Amino acid sequence: MFQITIFFLYLIAAVAFALSRLPQHANRERILSLVAFFLSTVAVVIHGRLLYIELFSGGGLTLTSAVSLIGLQLGLIALLGAFEVKLRGLSAGLLLLAALTSLATGQSDAVTGTASLSWQLRSHVLTSMFAYGLLTVGAIVALYALVQENRLRHARLSAANALFAPLETTEKLLNAVTTAGFTVLALSVISGVTFIEDVFAQHLVHKTTLSLLALLVFGVLLAGRHFAGWRGKRAIYLYLLGFAILGFAYFGSRYILEELLGRSWS
Repeated sequence: MFQITIFFLYLIAAVAFALSRLPQHANRERILSLVAFFLSTVAVVIHGRLLYIELFSGGGLTLTSAVSLIGLQLGLIALLGAFEVKLRGLSAGLLLLAALTSLATGQSDAVTGTASLSWQLRSHVLTSMFAYGLLTVGAIVALYALVQENRLRHARLSAANALFAPLETTEKLLNAVTTAGFTVLALSVISGVTFIEDVFAQHLVHKTTLSLLALLVFGVLLAGRHFAGWRGKRAIYLYLLGFAILGFAYFGSRYILEELLGRSWS
């Protein structure tokens, strides 16, 4: 099964990236990093190929394929982020999550592929999931920053600190991801209003309302960061609130529709 192969490729790459940041493996940093880059690249290529087949050759975009799509984004962003040496510890964490979510690949039992949708609806669905993937990365970065701040406050100094980027770098990364995620989420909402005949239909009202609320929360966070200099726990907790709302909009409403009501989210 290719899912198991992808899982172990991501997992080994994550371990290699993490080890490359530890002082006791400094003499093997180059080889560990090369191994991690190679394995994660192979994993992303295989993962992307399988997911493409699932989405456009009959599997369709269901709950499991949506999770797998987010996993692919996590793997890709981890791979790109690892080019910055200080972010390789974070990349290791992203790859671990990518490994777990990749197990959902190929588990869809839908009978209608995404390709059967109009290009307008297809673009809306994929934009929505791309936005959620970006903001998922942001949630991981936020938790990463929260742990890092807690360790610094309690002066927990150890070799594991090498896995953390400087807190200022982490906060800048979180702000950049929030900005990108907010932009793509806004495009998703606009495309939904434009291309879906009634975005407040009974089976879409919860998703639409919660998505708009999440967009508002992220907008307030960005405004607070820009005009009031919000940082630290206030910014992190507000981000996690917006992410939780968006997560329920995407997957809570989707689970209710598909598993309980037997209806298609698309």
